[in-house]
Amino acid sequence: MTMIPTPIVDEGEGKREVVDLDKKSKKRLNKDGTEKGKPRVLIMILMGIIALAWLLPLLGLLVTSLRPRADVEATGWWTAILAPFQTTWTLEPFAQAWVALDAGTTFWNSVAVTVPATVLPVMIAAMAAYAFTFFQFRGKEIYFAIILGLMVVPVQIAVIPILQLFVWFGNTTGIQIIGQYPAAWIVHATFAMPLAIYILRNYMQTLPNSLIEAARVDGASHFQIFWRLIVPMSVPALASFAIFQFLWVWNDFFVAYLFIQSGPNQVLTQGLYTLLGQYGQGWQRVAAGSFITLVVPLVIFFGLQRFFVRGLTAGSVK
Repeated sequence: MTMIPTPIVDEGEGKREVVDLDKKSKKRLNKDGTEKGKPRVLIMILMGIIALAWLLPLLGLLVTSLRPRADVEATGWWTAILAPFQTTWTLEPFAQAWVALDAGTTFWNSVAVTVPATVLPVMIAAMAAYAFTFFQFRGKEIYFAIILGLMVVPVQIAVIPILQLFVWFGNTTGIQIIGQYPAAWIVHATFAMPLAIYILRNYMQTLPNSLIEAARVDGASHFQIFWRLIVPMSVPALASFAIFQFLWVWNDFFVAYLFIQSGPNQVLTQGLYTLLGQYGQGWQRVAAGSFITLVVPLVIFFGLQRFFVRGLTAGSVK
């Protein structure tokens, strides 16, 4: 006996339409089950142009760092690309930059600044986001609005009051913060906190509330719920913000220049500034040193890219 498929009536926007299941099943579908559309050639071309525009300066920097100084001063970097086999390539600028940077010391200084300045705001912001999501207290929305307002305050307009505060603290207690790692930790963590709370709260709002209620019924405390349920389920959001924060702190020069200053604790970005020289004659070594500092951020970004994408898009749709 042949079964005749029952037609499905699709009611949308006040219209009734009979859906042909056989015809619909023949449509090409994506991996997620959605229907494939026609290739958007124009969008692909525009995205390619934008990507090329972003990569051109980086390409010029790379070519400059691989050419002898005499060739760099005589011709532009694009001439080496047009005639690659007629160009002299050398790794000498990288060797000079490595020695001048004192990379063995400044690298670990950058790690000592970046890792705590990334972990601290992630931990504190996760706890605050949990409170804003699952706690009920008076003025919660007002406090959250104030935190969102702090996102628009740039660090540049607050450095003088912070420097004065650190100087006063050092004169009062005898503990000098300026020139030490904690000065950068405090500044970076403080100004990263509003964005971290915003991202994590949006993500935690998408978590199933029934699971939290079931844990409460079983007698779990907020501490247990946070560490055993919320944190494991929030790994994509935590990782995405950690990438943001790590890249920002690692590539930062302004805060390091003001609060760590020159000396035994200076970071890689401060070393890049010293490579330039008094009269700006060392810009080729700066090009090579820039690629030395890029290695760690590239490894971190591509290694955690899947968490980065999931964390940014998770809070957009409930």
